[in-house]
Amino acid sequence: MHLDTLALAFTLVLAGGTAQAAELQVPGTAFLDANGNGRRDPGETLLAGIKVSNGRDVVLSDAQGDFRLPLRQGDTVFAIKPPGYTVPTGANGLPRFWQHHFPDGSPALRYGGIPARAVERMEVALQPAAQAEDPLEVLVMADPQVKNTADVDYYARDIIADVAAHTAPALGMSLGDIVDDDLSLYPAINAHTASLGIPWLHAPGNHDLDFDAVGDAGSLLTWRHSYGPDTYAWEEPGAAFVLLDDVIYLPGQRPAYTGGLREDQFTFLESYLATLPDEHMVVLGAHIPFFDTHPDPAVETFRSADRERLFALLERFDKVLLLSGHGHVQRHVFHDAASGWNGAAPLHEYNLGAACGAFWSGVKDEAGIPDATMADGTPNGYATLHIDDGDYRLAWHPARLPDGDPALTRAMALRAPEVLRQGAYPAWGVYANVFMGTPDTRVEFRVGGGDWQPMRRVERPDPRLLAENVRDDEAAALRGYDRSPEAEPGTHLWRGALPTDLALGEHDVEVRAFDRWQGEQRARTRYRLEARDP
Repeated sequence: MHLDTLALAFTLVLAGGTAQAAELQVPGTAFLDANGNGRRDPGETLLAGIKVSNGRDVVLSDAQGDFRLPLRQGDTVFAIKPPGYTVPTGANGLPRFWQHHFPDGSPALRYGGIPARAVERMEVALQPAAQAEDPLEVLVMADPQVKNTADVDYYARDIIADVAAHTAPALGMSLGDIVDDDLSLYPAINAHTASLGIPWLHAPGNHDLDFDAVGDAGSLLTWRHSYGPDTYAWEEPGAAFVLLDDVIYLPGQRPAYTGGLREDQFTFLESYLATLPDEHMVVLGAHIPFFDTHPDPAVETFRSADRERLFALLERFDKVLLLSGHGHVQRHVFHDAASGWNGAAPLHEYNLGAACGAFWSGVKDEAGIPDATMADGTPNGYATLHIDDGDYRLAWHPARLPDGDPALTRAMALRAPEVLRQGAYPAWGVYANVFMGTPDTRVEFRVGGGDWQPMRRVERPDPRLLAENVRDDEAAALRGYDRSPEAEPGTHLWRGALPTDLALGEHDVEVRAFDRWQGEQRARTRYRLEARDP
C-alpha cells in the first residue's frame, strides 16, 4: 500500500476558550472520500461500523455514518483504521488518524508539549486501500535511540537504507525509545522513517518522556504532539495491531519508571477487544517487556497485577503475539501460568533487539558507522513479521553485514579457534550465535563434510564480543566514540567441541540451525590443526 493513495481527514474547528468543566460529546461522520479532498461531498458513500475512540471508549458509526464520541480536556481522538482502507500522511510524513483536544494547550514543557486546539466535529474520510498483499509483511524495530544528529545519520544509512534495499513491508512499527531523551530530534528521525513511503506506527519508550512533567499523566505530551495517541489500534487484513504505552513515569524515584498500564488503557482494551471475534489474530506492541528482567526475582519490572489483567483480556483469542523492546538484547519468552497466562498454548513474546544495537557504540566501519553489536552478540537491526491466514513468521535482519564472511550471516554468527594442536584434548569449540534461536532450536555442526553432530545450547557470553572487549582493553587509545558493550550471557548461543584427531591442515566447519519460522539456515568457518612437540 502506498501513502500517496491515503486520504483520511479530520475537519476540526480550533477554539481558544477555556477548558470545558464537563465531558462533551463530539459528533462525527465516517464516509468514503471518493475524490480524496477530505470533505464529504454530495453523493459520497456513508460508512457504517467504523471504529473511533477517545482513548477509553470505542464507538462505531451507524448506518448513516454518524457517531458521537465522549470528549474531555486532554483527550486524543482517533480512528481505528479498518482493513481494506487507508489513512493519509500528516505534515511529518507519518499516518494522520488522530487529533488532540487541548482548548488551552498543555502545560509548558521544555520540548513544547501540545499547543492549544479543540475538536468540535470529527469527520473520518476513508479511501479504499490497494489490493492487499498476501502474506502481510510488517517491519518492526525497537530502540533507534538517537542522542544527536550523528546518530540520526547512522539510523538513516544503517537501518533505513538496509530496509529500503532488502524488504518491501506494507506497514512499519517502532517500539519506543525513538530518541535518547532529546525530544527535539523527533522531526529529524521522522523524516528518515517517512522516506520509506509506508504507514509507520509508534509506541513510546522510557527515553521518550517529558522528564519535566509533574507526573505520568503529562509525561508523553511532546511525544503525542508528534505521534498521536499513546495507546491505539490499527487493523489490517488478518490481524489487529494494538500499540501500548507501558511506561509508568515515577518522577523522583530510581529508576524513574516501571512497566505497567493505566486504568484508561484497560478501559480502551476492554472496549476495543470486545469488537473482535475469538479467531482474530491480535498483535500487541510496546516498549517495556511484559516479563520481568531484573536479576532479583522479587523486583517487578512490569507490574504483575497489570500483566495478569492484560493476559486475562487476551486469553479468548486463538492467536496472540507480543512484541517488545527496551533490553538491547534479543529474546523469545513463552508465557505460561507462572507469569499469569492461562491460555490453551504458551503466549509468545518476541523481545527484539535494538535498531541502535548497543547505543551506536563500537568501532566504525569503512562507511563511518559504528559496529553497534549488542551485549548478547546480536548485530543491530530490525525484524520482519509476516502474517498469513492466521499464522505468523518472524525474521531478524542485521543491518549492513560485511560482504564475503561466511561465518557472519543474517541468521547467525560463528566463532572458532584459528588453530589447535593435533591430538590435543578436544576442549575447544565452535560457537554459533543463532540470532532468532529459541530454547528448542535444533543446531548442528559437521567438520569436513562428515556426519552432523548436535550442538549444545549454553548461556554464556558470545566469544566474538569477548574478543572485541579484549581489543578495547588492550588499545592504547579509544577505538571509537564508545566501546562495545561488555559481553553478557545470552539465550541463543550453541557450542560444539571441535575434533583434534583429524589430519594436519585446514578443516571446514559447517553449522546449520533449524529456524522455526525461516527453515534451515547455514554458516561456515574453519580451523587448522598443527603438530607440536612437548
